[in-house]
Amino acid sequence: MATVKELKATARPKAGKGAARAERRAGRIPAVIYGDNQPPLAISVDDAELRLRIQAGRFLTTVCDVELDGKKHRVIPRDYALDPVRDFPLHVDFLRLGQGAKIRVSVPLHILNAETAPGVKRGGTINVVTHAIDLECSADSIPQYIEADVGSLDISHSLHIGDVKLPAGVKMLTREDATLVTIVPPSGYAEEQKAAAAAAAGGAAPAAGAAPAAAPAAGAAPAAGAAKAPAAGGDKKK
Repeated sequence: MATVKELKATARPKAGKGAARAERRAGRIPAVIYGDNQPPLAISVDDAELRLRIQAGRFLTTVCDVELDGKKHRVIPRDYALDPVRDFPLHVDFLRLGQGAKIRVSVPLHILNAETAPGVKRGGTINVVTHAIDLECSADSIPQYIEADVGSLDISHSLHIGDVKLPAGVKMLTREDATLVTIVPPSGYAEEQKAAAAAAAGGAAPAAGAAPAAAPAAGAAPAAGAAKAPAAGGDKKK
């Protein structure tokens, strides 16, 4: 069961940029609730509380009960706008959730057992290719995250979406062959592998085509202690 947060709201009698600016000056952020074949509701929520919700993370995957004039509306945030300079919220869109509604959400990926992976122990580095996964599920069963266990990965090996286990009732929207995580080899790893393969193939034998030892140069002095041949045409004994 997904955690449901409470959020108090006030009805906005007016629409338009001028009314929205007036709400922000009063410390409230304009918002709208739409969907479920019902007319949209223009509301505003407390600025400080909304900032805390956004900064806490998982804002777009958290189901909320928005209380408006004593009535609760089950919603999920679908989008929000931030000021490009001062980074404070400007507007929020909430999607109304009907009974048993299924929605599409993007949830984060959590990596497990990275420190025990054989590739990491050999000097490799974990490279997270996909940080979030698109899912379709019931609004009451949105997972907080999807776990990816890389404890058995070696260097240059990868984990794909088809390798992870999903909670019951959750459908994957991203293709199954998409790469989630791979272990990148350390610097110089390819050269080390080539050298090891060459050593295993040739052992300690000299490489084929190696030149033989050089013969003594012509006219070189004989080694010490070697017998000297008599010079041709030398003096005869009288």
